[in-house]
Amino acid sequence: MAIFAVSFRAQGLDGPDKNEPRKLPMRPILYALFAGAAALAATTASAQVTLKASHQFPGGKGDPRDEMVQIIAREAKAANVGLEIQVYPGAALFKPNDQWNALVNGQLDISSFPLDYASGKVGAFSATLMPGLVRNHDRAARLNGSDFMKEIKAKIDKAGVVILADAWLAGAVASKKNCVRKPEDIRGQKIRSAGPTFAAMWQQAGASIVNIPSNEVYNALQTGVAEGTDTSTGSFVSFRLYEQVKCVTAPGDNALWFMYEPVLMSKRSFNKLNKQQQDVLMRAGKKSEEYFSTESKKLDEQMVETFKKNNVEVVTLTPAEYDAWLKIAQESSYKQFSSEVSDGKKLIDMALSVK
Repeated sequence: MAIFAVSFRAQGLDGPDKNEPRKLPMRPILYALFAGAAALAATTASAQVTLKASHQFPGGKGDPRDEMVQIIAREAKAANVGLEIQVYPGAALFKPNDQWNALVNGQLDISSFPLDYASGKVGAFSATLMPGLVRNHDRAARLNGSDFMKEIKAKIDKAGVVILADAWLAGAVASKKNCVRKPEDIRGQKIRSAGPTFAAMWQQAGASIVNIPSNEVYNALQTGVAEGTDTSTGSFVSFRLYEQVKCVTAPGDNALWFMYEPVLMSKRSFNKLNKQQQDVLMRAGKKSEEYFSTESKKLDEQMVETFKKNNVEVVTLTPAEYDAWLKIAQESSYKQFSSEVSDGKKLIDMALSVK
């Protein structure tokens, strides 16, 4: 009330008083008060922004894919821009194959999963898990800035999803029965495949396919539902698959299996943030990406070391064995992808053109 009394007097409503110092008019004071209140309200509102991140991988056990998401969460909190990310590992919020739709619909804010899991919605995404398309980590790094990945990323954006961090993982194939070096080695086996392109290649070689996500592979191998599996080297370790298989074909110099597994965010969630918060997330994503680029090769080395310690035989493909598999892939995976996806052949050619 004292503020209003002073303001009224300053406006001459209580009569002039030459001995009093000149008072500021009421309107500027009220404007300043309202502006301060608005700023405080905005700060309070921004402090209440909590995002949910969910993925299928084990948490707190050193899985670098979980750590990528944890890095983003820590960086967001440390930036002090009113942003907090709660991380739910182990498919705690959504099943692996439901994560893409949850991001698109804004039900889930952040996730990390193989982009190929969404190939049922966007067929072109199968190109990011295509036999023989990458071959080694150095080439995977070069693919990130290629026209091939620009096409893939444009499709991700169009679907309503934002990329926070790129990540490529090498993978392997393992069996309870024998080492898989040549196409005939897998004939007659029940194999779990991470995606349709590898499933097509395994089938062409005479295997039958078991369709389950990576977090269900252990039980499938244990119960005999599956006799073999392909998956990333990180998953081979974090899901303890060395307890269930006899031999694993590691990436080595001739890796058939490479997979794009970025950290993704719902565009609906991203657009609700202010510019400062968005910038913090993108910087955090870049830091997460840099971390993983140094860890990806270590995942392969860790898998080899862990499997040998657990008395699992470890082999790699020779160039001739790699070429034999590539021929099977061209007759199956490449051919199927080119016929089913409108720009499929173009995408394969763009990826193969990267030197």
